Amino acid sequence: MPKRPSVSLTVARGEKLSVARGGGLTAKGRAKYNRITGSNLKAPQKKGPRHDSFCARSASWSSERGLAARKRWGCK
Repeated sequence: MPKRPSVSLTVARGEKLSVARGGGLTAKGRAKYNRITGSNLKAPQKKGPRHDSFCARSASWSSERGLAARKRWGCK
């Protein structure tokens, strides 16, 4: 499998949110990441199968940024 290109996303350029604002990528950041890597990142969901799967996978996250992402997704 080929290595994906490196993507630099920053809060200053508006491509991701600060931890204080809930963490995670903005629409601009997702668009840039998808364009460079060919991925298909989507916005957080508050309910549904993607929400359930994310919350289950991230249950052990304890970093400040990880907890902010879980909060943004609405995980308990």
